[in-house]
Amino acid sequence: MADHDTAQLALGDDAARQLANATKTAPVLSTISPRWLTHLLQWLPVEAGIYRLNKVKNPQDVQVLCAQRDEAELPTTFVDYEEHPREYFLNAVSAVLDVHTRVSDLYSSPHDQIKEQLRLTIETIKEKQESELINNPDYGLIANVAPQQIIYPLGGSPTPDDLDELLTKVWKEPAFFLTSPLAIAAFGRECTRRGVPPPTVSLFGSQFLTWRGIPLIPSDKVPVSDGKTKILLLRVGDKRQGVVGLYQPGLTGEQSPGLSVRFMGISRNAIASYLISLYCSLAVQTEDALALLDDVEIGKYHDYPDTYK
Repeated sequence: MADHDTAQLALGDDAARQLANATKTAPVLSTISPRWLTHLLQWLPVEAGIYRLNKVKNPQDVQVLCAQRDEAELPTTFVDYEEHPREYFLNAVSAVLDVHTRVSDLYSSPHDQIKEQLRLTIETIKEKQESELINNPDYGLIANVAPQQIIYPLGGSPTPDDLDELLTKVWKEPAFFLTSPLAIAAFGRECTRRGVPPPTVSLFGSQFLTWRGIPLIPSDKVPVSDGKTKILLLRVGDKRQGVVGLYQPGLTGEQSPGLSVRFMGISRNAIASYLISLYCSLAVQTEDALALLDDVEIGKYHDYPDTYK
């Protein structure tokens, strides 16, 4: 009985850990992703928050002639413009961060509390930015695919034939496919089944599957619903008349392009507030810069024909 009482009163791990000088990590945020899309887009500065996309009206009406060696009359022509070009307005992804000054004063070792709170909030805002670039109902990629640029898989699962068909829609200097990691895995299974495993390419220090030399870029922001998702193909860049990102330059408290952090003051309750704003949008300059393979099934496993995820 005495031994039992002694054991109950002994110092345990939980108590001892309070005095241990444990190595402390910075806070880990599981929702952070690589955000490849924002790295691969060309970003254009936008003045006054508005980007006007001027287009040629009826380009087939511009007449030219390869003349013979005679006095043939040359055609007269001019290039007309659309009367009401689309204007893109920058949207703000924002948050107000509140930190009690007592917390930042007393608990900022070994990690600065305000710095870490700002870092984690900014990372969350950037995750929301990438989601909006893909899914926003106004300027997002999915919402801006022209109807003639949408195709569907021949057999449900994404196959090399389907991606070849997608390439015919964006045949002028396509840059990359963008889709869910689950669709990339499904495409890899289809390639393996056909005996044509896709090669890889190194970008940003990471390996990506490719098809016809075009990398397949994964993003968990591409929606997956009822076992189906989408595969996008983009041409990017202003000179290529492709997809471009838009941001506001010269913001007060600018931390990076389009991102500002402003100190809003300390309240009478000793709460310090910071306004974090990220101004961005996206424009598809020409319709053939973007195409979509829709209703892509991701759950087919040929070795297990009755298995669907």
